[in-house]
Amino acid sequence: MSVRTELLVFLILAFVIIVFSSFTMFTLIGHLKREQSQRRHMWLLCGSVVIGIGQWAMHFLSLLSTEQYAFINVQMLLTLVVAAGLAYFSFLVIESERITRFPVRVMAAALLLSAGALLLHYLSRLSSPFLSIDFDPVMFSLSIAIMLIGTLIALLLNETNLETSIWPASIVLGSSCMMMHMLGMKGIVIRYSEIMTSERLNEFYLVLAIVLGAATLTILAISLMTRVTDRRFRLADQRYKLLVENSIDMIAVLNGNHWEYVNRSGLVMFNASSPEEMLGKSIYLFLDPKHHEEMAGYIGTLEPGLTHGPIELEWFTVTGKRLYTEIVLAPTSMPGRRAFQIIIRDISERKKNEELLINSEKLYVAGQLAAGIAHEIRNPLTSLKGFLQLISSGRGNGKNYFDIMKSELTRIESIVSEMLMLSKPQVYELTHQDTRRVMYDVVTLLEAQAALHNTQISVDAGKEPLWIFGVENQIKQVFINILKNAIEAMVDGGTISIMCKRVEDSVMIRIADQGPGIPQEQLSKMGQPFYTTKDKGTGLGLMVTYKIIDNHQGKVTAHSEVGEGTIFTIMLPYAAPPSGRVPNTTAAAESSALQRASSDNVLRVLPWPPQASMNTRERST
Repeated sequence: MSVRTELLVFLILAFVIIVFSSFTMFTLIGHLKREQSQRRHMWLLCGSVVIGIGQWAMHFLSLLSTEQYAFINVQMLLTLVVAAGLAYFSFLVIESERITRFPVRVMAAALLLSAGALLLHYLSRLSSPFLSIDFDPVMFSLSIAIMLIGTLIALLLNETNLETSIWPASIVLGSSCMMMHMLGMKGIVIRYSEIMTSERLNEFYLVLAIVLGAATLTILAISLMTRVTDRRFRLADQRYKLLVENSIDMIAVLNGNHWEYVNRSGLVMFNASSPEEMLGKSIYLFLDPKHHEEMAGYIGTLEPGLTHGPIELEWFTVTGKRLYTEIVLAPTSMPGRRAFQIIIRDISERKKNEELLINSEKLYVAGQLAAGIAHEIRNPLTSLKGFLQLISSGRGNGKNYFDIMKSELTRIESIVSEMLMLSKPQVYELTHQDTRRVMYDVVTLLEAQAALHNTQISVDAGKEPLWIFGVENQIKQVFINILKNAIEAMVDGGTISIMCKRVEDSVMIRIADQGPGIPQEQLSKMGQPFYTTKDKGTGLGLMVTYKIIDNHQGKVTAHSEVGEGTIFTIMLPYAAPPSGRVPNTTAAAESSALQRASSDNVLRVLPWPPQASMNTRERST
């Protein structure tokens, strides 16, 4: 083999080694986008070692191909460490999330990787004793520029498409390294002080063979590991793609606000005959305008590691059909771009079924109400019809029938009034009310009925005003309904205990009777329309009570034990009037409460004994 052929072989071998090491490096750092964080540094370290050894081996073989000599010493090993270290930091920069702008990251990484290759070339040549240096600034600058531009192009190629651009990026990076080396040999020409004898040259070749063999084995070992790992990742990617493509839900990738990828289910869901009808288009062309601001907020505030959803959104298909969906939105990685993964589930059928179920429930409730109303009104109407027939026939004393007919009409009127209470919301004047005053007014109203049933009413309302915000007449109706039920339930008499107090941000009204109690199976049905345990009840009283308290953002609970009585607990939001606007009703309530305390049938535990009212009462007596 001639000397020229030998030199050409060295040059080709150097190019093959640098391209192969570049390919291994790009494959290794490509795993950074797939691997967990605990293995990131392992891939970074392997990639930097491979490219450092490849550049070092290329450097020596290129020197041999140009009939120049390099001396193997400690300084040369340090240049290898420097080149590998700069490569390591360049990989950290390109994968850093702190630098948000993609071009800045790639340029900084290219600068670090190029600096490592340049330092390895020039420092290794200057590490041996020399006599003189000839410097050509044009060739020197050109070698730096080619190395920097080639590295930048290679990194851009690799980041643009990881799957198909590894070989082109490797060839570009290897070519730029070779061109930098060849131009650098002309940019700086060094004449060494030591003379290379034949014996020393043979020793040099032996050491060089050992170093190159070790470097080659290292590169091959790491390449083999990379190949096995890459195959494993490719299999995992294929399984993932199968799962995505065969998913019954739509899985898509958003590049900012545009569709980047849509699986088959997504195309079917949006009635798209081809991917081109969706890919590259804004998602806002398909999203209902009422959700535009909401979606923009999700995309603008979503951080890595977080997800939004499930969220219900409405879309329009390619053909204009409305879609009701649930979505889950999560950030994903895409070179140089802000990307998101979105999973969309079509819930149109579920919405339709829910609407049908709601309509069915409405019809069922309407049927129940209609049947109950018909039953409750038909009885008094039957009585009225019979009395009218008797009066028209002249039989009986019509005057005696009028009171009965009037009571039946009153009963019909009460049923209709209670049903109106349950109909659509009406406009009422809401005012601040002291619960104590309202309760005392209701107790006074029911004094006579309590006396007839030999029942006493005990009221403990505390010393502080218990303000609520609502409709006074409706709150009174609630108290009347519960107290009347308690009075009628206590057929043998007894005491009804009423306690009113403030509990945190609520006003609690507790009404306990000493009646026979209510079984649990009946207690669970309380508040249902036309359900009653009384012979002449309509079952609408408690239903109206629950409705009124619900309209006032309150809550009613009932607890009962058979043989021990029933306790109704009402919780209403505490709402004090603005300062300076306290209704002037407290003093009147105090005075009237003391005046009503004289009944023998009603026991009062009064929170206030105002002397003015007491003196007035004594003088009137």
